Parts: sequence; C-alpha cells; structure tokens
Amino acid sequence: MKSFFKNIGPGPLVAAAFIGPGTVTICTLAGVKFGYVLLWAMLLSIVATIVLQEMAARLGVVTQKGLSEIIRQELKSPFVKGFALFLILSAIVVGNAAYEAGNISGGALGIETVFGNLEFAIGDLSIKLTPIIIGLVAFVLLYIGNYKILERFLVGLVILMSLAFLTTAIITKPNFSEILSGLFIPKFPKDSILIIIGLIGTTVVPYNLFLHASLAKTKWKNKSDLSFAKKDTVIAVILGGIVSMCIIVSASVIQSQDISNASDLAKGLEPLFGINAKYFLSLGLFAAGITSAITAPLAAAFVANGCLGWNANLKSFRFRTVWIFILVLGVLFSSIGFKSIEIIKFAQVANGLLLPVIAGFLLWVVNKSSVLGSYKNSKLQNILGVIIVLVTIGLGVKGLLSVFNII
Repeated sequence: MKSFFKNIGPGPLVAAAFIGPGTVTICTLAGVKFGYVLLWAMLLSIVATIVLQEMAARLGVVTQKGLSEIIRQELKSPFVKGFALFLILSAIVVGNAAYEAGNISGGALGIETVFGNLEFAIGDLSIKLTPIIIGLVAFVLLYIGNYKILERFLVGLVILMSLAFLTTAIITKPNFSEILSGLFIPKFPKDSILIIIGLIGTTVVPYNLFLHASLAKTKWKNKSDLSFAKKDTVIAVILGGIVSMCIIVSASVIQSQDISNASDLAKGLEPLFGINAKYFLSLGLFAAGITSAITAPLAAAFVANGCLGWNANLKSFRFRTVWIFILVLGVLFSSIGFKSIEIIKFAQVANGLLLPVIAGFLLWVVNKSSVLGSYKNSKLQNILGVIIVLVTIGLGVKGLLSVFNII
C-alpha cells in the first residue's frame, strides 16, 4: 500500500483537469434530459482517454521531454512547425485563459450554493469575493512550485470530489439494471448528438496530453517506471470516468427540465433527498472547479515552455508569468461576471482543430523508433489510436459546425 501511494503520479491531476465545471454541467444536462441512456458515451470517452494519455505519459517518461518539445524537434519544415506551434499556443494558452473563468466560477458556485453570494460593490460594479478566494488558493499552490505538494493537494481534492459525487449518486438509489443497459447499449435519442459530443469532448481534451507528458517526466526519470505510469493513468482515468457517470446518475432523478448547471442540480436534489445531497454535490463542484483552476494554468505554462523552447522549470520567471496571466484573467472575468463569449468561441474553434491534429501527431510520434525505440506503439495501440483520431476528426467538425450554428 505504501509503495502504491508512493507511485501515484500525474494521473489524478489529469483526471482533475478533465473533471471541471464544464464536465459537471454537460453530465448534469445528459442525466436530466436522457437519464442513463448516454452512459455509453462516457464509457467510450474513458477508453479513448486511457489510450491517448498512456501514449503521452510513455512519451514523457522515455524521452524526458514534453509533447510540445517533441513537436519542435520532429517537425522539420519551418512553415509547418511555425503553424503548428502557433495553433497550439493559441488554443491552449488563449483557450485556457477563457476556460479558467469557467473553472473558477464553477468552484465558486459550489461554495455559493451552500453559503450564498459573497460580494461587494464599487460604484455600479458588483465584485464577487468567492472567485478571488479560489484564485488566491490556486496562486499559492502554483507559486510554491513544488510538484509533490501540488500533487498531494490535487490527489486529496480528487478523492474528496470522487467521494462527494459517488455519495450523491448512491443517495438517489439508482436502478442498476438500467445503468448497465445505458453503459453497454449505445442509443442516440432525438436531440442528443451535441450532448454526446460534449460528453466525449470534455473528457478527451488536447491540453491534457501536453500536461501529462510534462508531468510524467517530472515524476518518473527511468524507463523501468513505465509500469507505474501506465497503472497510474488507467486507475485515475477510470476513477474520473466513474465520477462523471455518478453526476449523470444523480441528475437522472430530477424531473424538472429547468436544470442548466450543477448548482441547479444541487438545489433540485434537496427537496427529494434532503439537505445532505446538496452539501455533497456542492463539495464535489467546489473540488472540480478548484482542481481545474490549478491544472489549466499549469498546462498552459508547460505548453508555452515547450513551444517557445524556454527549458524553464516550475519556479522560473517565464513559467510563472504564463500561469499568472491565465489565473489573473480567470479571476478577473469570474469576479466581475464577464462572459468572454468571443474568446470562448475562438477557443472552441482552435480546440476543434487541435484535438485531431494533436491526437494524429501523438500517434505518429509514438510509432517512431528514433523517438521511443523499443517502447513504440503495438499494433493494438495503433488500431485503437486510428479509431480515436477518426472519432476526434468527426468531433472537431461537429464542434466547429455547432459554434457557427450550422447544426
């Protein structure tokens, strides 16, 4: 047991990154609108995430480089390299700045659902205090720059989040035969396609591939540690998937169609299952928000570090400048209630293009003997990888069409 906890690595941080308020909201909507029917989409996304994140972790451990560093190294054409790095920087750094406001707002919602709004006014401007508090917690943890402290804090929050959402799901007394049917029999109810895309798209996210490779090389230095990296990835992603499924299960008992986010879900559960359900769900939402509020700036800093060839560490000025920029924007937008719709649209467009590109590049690079040697992909990993790339291309196209209201 002691050895197990010693070798917990970046897997829980990756799970913490993909279970943010956006995931909580889309899972809530899936449960409210379609019950257990779309659980299969979450199962599919768990498998895809495990396959891609294992590749990223293996790349980090074997090469001792981040994914963006490998991109700089392997793309020889100056034009292609420049375009790829620009696309990555735009999507990850600018995109994460936009999404950071959502992460912090989600964490704040969890607190405000229980304690009410904490705010003060400056003239006609109303400023919320809760996002500032969450931002300060994230700032302190990131500024310390100690990977072990960061890892332990986030692992603790992931466990807390898991217990909170699992308890909420158990309180609702779910029908297990219907859960099994929803998990293993794919169905496409009317008007469900965008929810399905959302469930997969919020789990298989491009910035996690960069984050995982960079954190894996920080945690493990020897190729003999690959077995630990693989177990860490599989266990953490499955745990994250179970958390997402618990949210869907919890939301499925709500009859009202007025539920639009997890805060509404918490309030909706209270009259049915008592005030404890609200507390558990609010705690889970808070943990989901604050973990993503920490990992999003961290991922952006790792990406900028690799793309720009800085070779910086967690405590360097350049590295800190990037995550401080992301965090401050997120706190600012969240505390004044600013809805950065255009920036988020840009981020969605960039991520829609980026996910299949990065998944495709990752698949290409983990098949190169010059990069991974004998640790390159097996045939089964390649088959699964190709299927995932094709699915992400479809998701990218659907995502772009939805942004421009074509579908």
